Amino acid sequence: MSPSAPTPAAALIEEVVEKHHDDLVDLRRDLHAHPELSWSEHRTTEIAAARVAEAGWRVTRLKDSGLVADLGTEGPVVALRADLDALPVPDTTGDPWASVVPGVAHACGHDVHTTALIGAGIALAEAHAAGLAPGRYRLLFQPAEEIMPGGALEMMHAGALDDVARIFGLHCDPSIDVGTVGLREGPLTGAADSIDVALTGKGGHTSRPHLTEDLTFALAKLVTELPAILSRRLDPRAGVSVSWGIVSAGGAPNVIPAQGRVAGTIRMLDAVAWADAEQLVREQVAHIVAPYGVVAEIVYHRGVPPVVNEHTSTLLLAHAVEEVVGEQGHVATSQSLGGEDFGWFLERVPGAMARLGTRTPGGPTYDLHQGNLRIDEGAIGLGARILAGAAIVAASRL
Repeated sequence: MSPSAPTPAAALIEEVVEKHHDDLVDLRRDLHAHPELSWSEHRTTEIAAARVAEAGWRVTRLKDSGLVADLGTEGPVVALRADLDALPVPDTTGDPWASVVPGVAHACGHDVHTTALIGAGIALAEAHAAGLAPGRYRLLFQPAEEIMPGGALEMMHAGALDDVARIFGLHCDPSIDVGTVGLREGPLTGAADSIDVALTGKGGHTSRPHLTEDLTFALAKLVTELPAILSRRLDPRAGVSVSWGIVSAGGAPNVIPAQGRVAGTIRMLDAVAWADAEQLVREQVAHIVAPYGVVAEIVYHRGVPPVVNEHTSTLLLAHAVEEVVGEQGHVATSQSLGGEDFGWFLERVPGAMARLGTRTPGGPTYDLHQGNLRIDEGAIGLGARILAGAAIVAASRL
């Protein structure tokens, strides 16, 4: 089904976004070429601030990086969020606008998120001036999504959610074709924590393991037994996943080392299990290594809660998508174990996040957090129109 006749507000948003299409594409390419890591998004912040201030938004910068921009003065606020930071991975796209910063790339699509929000802000400002978008609106350009527990907490501490009645966001999805948006009511992402365990014990010669505290053996038991224990002690419907990224000990085959380390992530689908996970992990790590006499020092970081899309907000997002591309424009999507600190916002106010398709139809499927990530630039304008449309629809129903 094709979209029905657009409302005056939707028609104006489409006109404005189309008018700025080339500029938005150039802006995204510039951001892609100059990625900045978490808490260092100074250039990106200045660009976003200048663009939305020029459009008529009142800009408030955070103390390090990131900003809040407001439009309108009366009524509850509808907020839109984009994240700013890049990842410490090399850009391998080979594109003319590939990263010029060695070892840093926008490998998660945050350059697209930022550009789409700027486009939405420009369109909303024109609609507001024309009397087609009454109410109050707020843009959140958030730093540090890629590190746990994420910059969303800093924004909340700075008052970014004050008076906010509803919030929306988008995240690039390179497994969905451009022109299509993935929607899901309820949990969309997983909770994600990090764990780092340092083991110490009496080392020695491998010919006399009984005279040592066999740290390497204890480390191996920890790597294999902790995932197994959690799968039995937490509700299996929580979908707990323990994955190790670092396992290190020793430097010689005939020496039992005195130090070792294992680090990784613990992810799950359920917020209730997440609340219990840290204490359980600490108890079980101690139990696993105790028979070997080694000492475990645990650094456990609670990361982010699941993104849980609220019912009404999901319907409003779907309505905005249908105004832009019709009912065929949104498809069902599944919950993932990926972490996203937008979940912190949704613990405070109702809202929803959609997955913005960035794959060229018939083209290759890329993966997030990989340096070869490419996006179909048609997603930029679509994201801007959906965000602006969702904001206006939500404001009209407050």
